[in-house]
Amino acid sequence: MALIKKETVRKRMGRRIAANSTAKGIFIAATMFALVVLAVLLYRIGSEGMEYLSLEFITNFASRMPERAGIWAALIGTLWVMAVTAPVSFILGVGTAIYLEEYAKKNAFTRFIQINISNLAGVPSIVFGLLGLTIFVRLLELQRSVLAGGLTMALLILPVIVVASQEALRTVPRDLREASYGMGATKWQTIRRIVFPAALPGILTGTILALSRAIGETAPLLVVGALAYVAFVPENLFSQFTVLPIQLYNWTSRPQEDFHMLAASGIIVLLIILLIMNSIAVYIRNKFHKRF
Repeated sequence: MALIKKETVRKRMGRRIAANSTAKGIFIAATMFALVVLAVLLYRIGSEGMEYLSLEFITNFASRMPERAGIWAALIGTLWVMAVTAPVSFILGVGTAIYLEEYAKKNAFTRFIQINISNLAGVPSIVFGLLGLTIFVRLLELQRSVLAGGLTMALLILPVIVVASQEALRTVPRDLREASYGMGATKWQTIRRIVFPAALPGILTGTILALSRAIGETAPLLVVGALAYVAFVPENLFSQFTVLPIQLYNWTSRPQEDFHMLAASGIIVLLIILLIMNSIAVYIRNKFHKRF
């Protein structure tokens, strides 16, 4: 009887080891496939885009002649839109998360709000573009401006920041809150000095991902009124504008091969911007992570 049990245990262990090895192989294959696709994409973009990538390409405006075309208007327009989107979405998103996690009572109404926020994170971006067109462009009469585009993009990424911030706040141990209350701190003092700094690394991670999505979106800004051809830079929040994704789409839609190479050069610049944004945010996140 004991021999039969041992044999059964060996078979079970063998099946588990085999299943573990199979799963490990699948995961490694999936990772390698993703890396290969990424390497091919970067090689293709680099090989096509390096020809036109220069200082003149960055400082020139768009042109119908490829040798004179550049991304200056789109680059500055992107920075203007992100300058509106980042603070608005961060303040509103984190504020909403703090209220829902720290102040709001856990009842059917707050659960309803939570469900709708989670659902909004999966709504197609074109819907937010139509919402921005209705509210900001027409109702508030902001016209087709940088401010209208930035507020529309803030609405787009707001649900993602709210959900990520809530998850970060939930990871803060309850003991830290209780210790702060025991020292005589008020609820707001506890949130401001204990809870928020401890949750900030997770909040920044969600904000980074959300802004990375926003900087590459095209559909909402097309609906709001971003232009495909712009030979000027925005002077203020109420100026017309274009952004890098729209400029790249305009170039890729043309039949000339030179414009496709220009688009590849623009993609390289866009990737560099994303890399700089992520590097700064990772530095800030790691700095706060060491402190808390």
